[in-house]
Formats: sequence, C-alpha cells, structure tokens
Amino acid sequence: MDSHLIAVDLDGTLLTDNKTISARNRAALFKAREAGHKVVIATGRPYRASKDYYQQLALDSPIVNFNGAFIHHPIAPETFHTIHTPLEKEVAKTIIETCETFRVKNIMVEVIDDYYLRYLNKGFADAFTLNQSPSDYGNLHRLLTKDPTSLLIHPEDHHHSELRDLLSDAHAEVIEQRSWGAPWNVIEIVKSGLNKAIGLQKIAKHYQIPQQQIIAFGDEDNDLEMLEYAGYGVAMDNAIDELKGVSNYQTDTNEKDGIAVFLEDFFNFQTK
Repeated sequence: MDSHLIAVDLDGTLLTDNKTISARNRAALFKAREAGHKVVIATGRPYRASKDYYQQLALDSPIVNFNGAFIHHPIAPETFHTIHTPLEKEVAKTIIETCETFRVKNIMVEVIDDYYLRYLNKGFADAFTLNQSPSDYGNLHRLLTKDPTSLLIHPEDHHHSELRDLLSDAHAEVIEQRSWGAPWNVIEIVKSGLNKAIGLQKIAKHYQIPQQQIIAFGDEDNDLEMLEYAGYGVAMDNAIDELKGVSNYQTDTNEKDGIAVFLEDFFNFQTK
C-alpha cells in the first residue's frame, strides 16, 4: 500500500475532553506508522503545548504549530527546513492598541515558544501557560520587540463579535483570525495566508506523498483549509457544521475514538 500522510488536530480531535490521548487512538496511529504511513500533528497550539503529545505518539515527523505559522522538525531539524512566518510587529502593536480600548480580559503574544502577557494570571492565561512563566508581562506595546508568531486575545464575551469585525475591517489584508471553541471565546491572529493546509503541503512535499493520499482529521474552523486540501478530509462527529460541510468523510467524536474508528476501517486493521 502506498504511504499516506495522516494529519491530526489535537483539541476536540485526537484529544479527549480531559486532554488525553485514548489508548485506542494511540494504538491506531502506531499501527498506521508500522504499516509505513506518516503521522503528523497540525495544531493551533505552540510547540511547548503540543510537545508532550508528540512524545506520547513517539513521532519522528515535522509538526505544524500556530495553524501554520511555525512548521519544524523537533528531533531532526537538519532534515526539514524550519518555516517561521510571523506577523509584522507594527501590525501587532496596532491590534494590541485596539484591544486595549475594548478592555479585553487578557492578551498573549507568542514568539515561537516564548510568550508575553498583558495581565498575569488573568482570564485564559492559566489554562495555556503550562506552568511556564511568561518572558514578561504588562505593557505589551513596550515589551514587543520582535515580530510575533501569533496573538491570542480574550475579550469580554459581549465584545467578541464586535472586536472580530473591527479587526477584520482594519486588517483583513494582513491577518488571519480564528475563534476558539468553548469554553474560551479567544480570538487567535496570525499573518495573512497562513493555515494548517500550508503546513501539510510542505510536509507532504518533504515526504513525496501526493495530496490525494493525505488524511486529515479536525473539528473546528481552523481545520477548514486542511480538510479541504486533504484527499480524505475527516470531520469529527463533534465538529462544527461548517467543517462537516467541507469534509468528505465523518467519524465518531473525540470522546469515542473517532480517529481510530476511521483508520481501522480505512486500513482494515483492528486495535481494540
């Protein structure tokens, strides 16, 4: 059988709701790798927040972080050219100023695996810092000295749509923005033109695997381009309706081993 590239989103897809990889999903991905297929993680998370899952799967492949803004090989960087496509610093500072007028709950500025916070231990910060202290916090306009990989903005719930519309009107040509799913109404911003499909395209070329032999799993709006690009775009049963609309396959939920259910049927093996 020809090698396939299997791309898995993390939250709401590979991970259960308590942020673990089930034994069945892990076994299915191991089985696929034993059969000669490549497994990659494609996530909006930074590498520091996906490293543990990369290691649990014993992967030896490049990884897509920040929805395509950072693509690298964690264990063999000499074999794959690292691609970092940050947002322009001045654009980021203008966005931060806009957010300040909305008195958002918090802002996180990511520069690869370093991060800066507007407020320490407030809003979403505790959930996504993984016990790693920020490089600094406070006045982000002053602290930001490099082009950032991404911005995470946590507005008041009643300002979420208004702020998204305002940022889109002002910066549509230079940014991509996504909304995270529950329980966090977080807006994520990266440079325009970036998405997970861009990362998959680079990795598929590296492994010389054609587009029609890419299998991609996802559940949220940051998976849209990836599922459209893949030969087999697989939406989880818990996915948003828009994603189900662009997928050509659906599988069970993240709580019911949806990735394993699909792979066992597709490759005709059992891991139960």
